[in-house]
This record gives sequence, structure tokens and C-alpha cells, in this order.
Amino acid sequence: MSFALIYLDAFWKQTRDNQDPSLLPIYQILKDARAVLSTPASYIYALAEIPYTTSDSVQDLAADRSALNAENKQLKATLLMQSLQVQRYAALKSENDRLRELLGSRKKLPGNAVIAEIFGAVPNPYTRQVFIDKGSDDGIVDGLGVVDAQGLFGQIVSVGKTSSRVLLVVDRDHAVPVRVNRTGTRLIAGGTGENTSLLLENVPISADIVVGDLVETSGFGGRFPDGYPLGVVSAISNGSGLTYAQVELRPSAQLNSSGHVLVIMSQRQNNNALIDGDNQSSRREIAAQ
Repeated sequence: MSFALIYLDAFWKQTRDNQDPSLLPIYQILKDARAVLSTPASYIYALAEIPYTTSDSVQDLAADRSALNAENKQLKATLLMQSLQVQRYAALKSENDRLRELLGSRKKLPGNAVIAEIFGAVPNPYTRQVFIDKGSDDGIVDGLGVVDAQGLFGQIVSVGKTSSRVLLVVDRDHAVPVRVNRTGTRLIAGGTGENTSLLLENVPISADIVVGDLVETSGFGGRFPDGYPLGVVSAISNGSGLTYAQVELRPSAQLNSSGHVLVIMSQRQNNNALIDGDNQSSRREIAAQ
């Protein structure tokens, strides 16, 4: 068919060039024949082009898919980064709220207090101690009380130059003088070794204590501030055969989640700080003269 069309095209051109009137009928016949043959030829051309057009379409589709995959990966990475930023923002906001609570608690404390950050725990299952980032360089000494925004946290038991160790109120070796807020009854509270409980020691069976009573520091001994929450009575057992009632407390301090605490400076440390400040002022005045 292709050869026929080529022959007809050549003959048609030759006929037109000669302009012989006797050939006009033949020219018309050839023209009609070419028109008839051109129709199926167009379908053949179209079929022949299908592999090329299909290949181009597949390549375009593959390129579009590759571009979409790359854009999708980029969008996922951007979304992940934004999610991390949102999480970081939430963490910073939570930390900021805790610091605000600490600053509010600091105003209630007598004298001065130092904000410290907890950066680790003692890896010993038989003790409840944590490390803070303040030490002797910051004026910290053994025996100072430690609180968080909700209640009594513990006390300093070991001091380094830049860090200290805090014994938590729930440690078995820790005890603190307390009083029941509702009645004023003075007692001693000791740790149980569990982060969720304290015990009131040597409580008389007749003591007026009920579940829900707030137990706070009494200030006796001068180590801990007076009136700071220690815990809330969560269970009482005073059955027959017991010499003393067993009173369990739920600690007020967030022992498992606190990130910052306050170290309560004693009056002696405050006086030393004032003396150091006066001495520095005097030295500056002498230097100025």
C-alpha cells in the first residue's frame, strides 16, 4: 500500500506537470484511488505510532511518579521536623511551667533558696537518691533541705564542687518531724523505700488522724521549712493487737517527674553570703578610693 501511494503520488505529480487534457480522467481516477487508499493508511500510521506514544506516556508517567515520590519524601521530612519542633515546644512549655511553680514556692520559703536541676539517679535498688547540678561552689552543704513545687523532696547527703546527692523523703534512712495540719499533732514521718508511700512512726491508736489529712513539716530541728507539704494520709490500719496505728502517706512531691528542685539555704549560709557581699562592697570602695 505504501509503494502504491508513492507510485500514485509520483504519477499524479507527473500528470500535473504535463498538463495533458487526455490524462485528466486518469488523473481523477488516480486521485480517487489515492483518497481511498489514504484512509486505511492513516490507521496503519496510527498503529505504527502506538509504541512510540505509549513509550513517551510511560516515561512521562514514570517521571511524574518519581517527582511525586521525591516531593512526598520531602513533605514527610518537613512534617517530621515540624512535629519535633512542636514536641520540643511542648516540653519547653512544661519545663517553663514547672520553673514558674518553683519560683512561686521560692517566695514562700524562709531565707534564700537555690534552683537546681536533677541530672541523674543513684543506680542502687536499696536507696532512693538523685544527683543535682549544684555543689560547694554554689554554697551547698550537707544537711540542707530540698523541695519541689508540690512538697518536701529530700535533703542533701553528699556534696561535690559542682554537684550534690539528694536523699529522697521516701528512702528508708530518711525521717522528718511533721505535724497533722488539721489537728496539729506532731509526729515523725519515715520513708518506706517506695516512691509512692511514707509512714508515720509510733502513731498512738487514739490519734485523731483520718484519710485525706494533710501532713506537713513542723519546722523542728530547723532543717526543713515550717508548714511545707509532705504528704496526704492515704491509708490507716489500727486493728486490734496493734500497739501503734499504721498510717501511710502519699508524698506531695513529684519524686518521679520533677526536673528542678529548690535547695533551702540555711540562715548560716545566708549570713555568709551577706558577709561575702559586704566584704566585696568594702573592697570595691577601697579600690575606688
